[in-house]
Amino acid sequence: MLIIETGVTAIAITFACAWPRAAAPWFSVIERWLGRLAACPRLAVFTVGLAGLLIRLSILPLVGIPQPFIHDEFSFLLAGDTFASGRLTNPTHPMWQHMESFHITWLPTYMSMYFPAQGLILAAGKVVAGNPWYGVCASAALMCAAICWMLQGWLPASWAFLGGMLAVLRLALFSYWVNGYYGGAAAAIGGSLVLGALPRIRHSARIRDGLVMAFGIVILANSRAWEGMLLCVPVTIALFRWLARGSHPPARVIARRAAGPAALLGVAAVLMGYYNDRVFGNPMTLPYQVNRATYASAPVFLWETPRPEPTYRHPVMREFYSKAELGDFRYARTVGGFLSRTMQKAGIVLFFFLGPALFAPLLMAPRVVRDGRMRFLVVTGCVFAAGLSLNAWLSAHYVAPLVGGIYALLMLAMLHLRAAGPRGLAIVRFLPLVCLLLAGVRIAAMPLGISIDRWPTMWYGTEPLGLPRASVAARLERLPGKQLAIVRYAANHSVFDDWVYNSADVDGAKVVWAREMDRRRAAELLKYFSDRTAWLIEPDFSPPKISFYESAARGCETKAGCLH
Repeated sequence: MLIIETGVTAIAITFACAWPRAAAPWFSVIERWLGRLAACPRLAVFTVGLAGLLIRLSILPLVGIPQPFIHDEFSFLLAGDTFASGRLTNPTHPMWQHMESFHITWLPTYMSMYFPAQGLILAAGKVVAGNPWYGVCASAALMCAAICWMLQGWLPASWAFLGGMLAVLRLALFSYWVNGYYGGAAAAIGGSLVLGALPRIRHSARIRDGLVMAFGIVILANSRAWEGMLLCVPVTIALFRWLARGSHPPARVIARRAAGPAALLGVAAVLMGYYNDRVFGNPMTLPYQVNRATYASAPVFLWETPRPEPTYRHPVMREFYSKAELGDFRYARTVGGFLSRTMQKAGIVLFFFLGPALFAPLLMAPRVVRDGRMRFLVVTGCVFAAGLSLNAWLSAHYVAPLVGGIYALLMLAMLHLRAAGPRGLAIVRFLPLVCLLLAGVRIAAMPLGISIDRWPTMWYGTEPLGLPRASVAARLERLPGKQLAIVRYAANHSVFDDWVYNSADVDGAKVVWAREMDRRRAAELLKYFSDRTAWLIEPDFSPPKISFYESAARGCETKAGCLH
């Protein structure tokens, strides 16, 4: 698909350069019509959001509801299930050592290690529509609407509308932000609200714009806190510079209008402290901290020193934290590794948010840098990139707070390209059509049997993920009575394909998932769940093998790789 995208884009650019006036009357008619729609800001924002929602829902028969696969997704789903049950966290289970898993905190309480924003989105989907994915879908649509609103504060209305629709095509239909449970949209909404409120505050200093910025900051603090700080620090500096210039209402008016946003931030801080206290045992203990201190040797930031290896009860967890993760961290700290990972991070950003279809406007980067209208966004992007270069890892959702700024700079680059002459105008007109065409190809991929890898773009992937576990879980759910699924991995099992995750109410669940341990502990597990039928699940067979768990006496001590 990457080859198709590159080829189609090359053909479109070649055609635009060879026949720059082709279909110009048609383009003019479309631009006038869309320009009238974009001229009504609220209608434009509503249209973008509605398009993101309805198009994704309309293609559900072809691109269905995804199954969770990666560790993070199950962790977020636990948070969603907990919130949907009306609780902030869950009590530690007596058999928790059999159920330890990645990114799940069991002590002092049983909960996801992550910040709560994505969990609240999943809970909303489950409560309102019966499935947490609908919360993901709605958040992706809201993200596109927020991007359009943000762009309206920086660009002419028609360009803001175009940027919002490109976000729909690139992010809200096929990316893992909508076809998974990681998140991404929440932080993108928060960042877009902050960046969109900034020019409005500097223009009129209205209370509502201050409240919008404060709300965006709260979302960032509860989704991507580090990356949110990288965005909010430049914004704060920009606001202080604006205040220092004196071109604003009197200080007493500013103070009065800032009272509401300040109160919102204060209330949010208190609620966040209460959440941290309930879940992690201390108002000042942030998400991540307890879990990373319990299981991880590798720090998150490259300037930190690896910690001693913790005690692991399960081989798969040692393999992940002490080999895969720590190995990546140590490599990233070498000169060659740092340069390689920096290039990899840049590639993730370029391919995920733009792709070859939108690379051409980057030729206008020098003009964008010199354009004073968005110098702040350029500087903020540099600060953001510098901060993320210090991370040991990067996925596209780490960049979510800046997505509005990325599309603003893209639109400015397209504006300069359009002004460069007839060929530039033609290229700018053809590129959105290329994105639309590629969306159609991606929709048709599944029924046509076209297999598309998720890497390197993470935009087009069609390979089904999580289906083996989901199939086994569905099979156990259909059986009469309660079930206990005891998982045994082969020596060559992939640490990124874990099966042991449970719902918020472990004892009330139809199926409980546990890891096989030594004979004594297996006997304890079977005794505790004596009212359940125990099954041995071996995921590394094809198809996965399911059999009665015959006896604790024939358990783990005869299997290579088990811990004692």
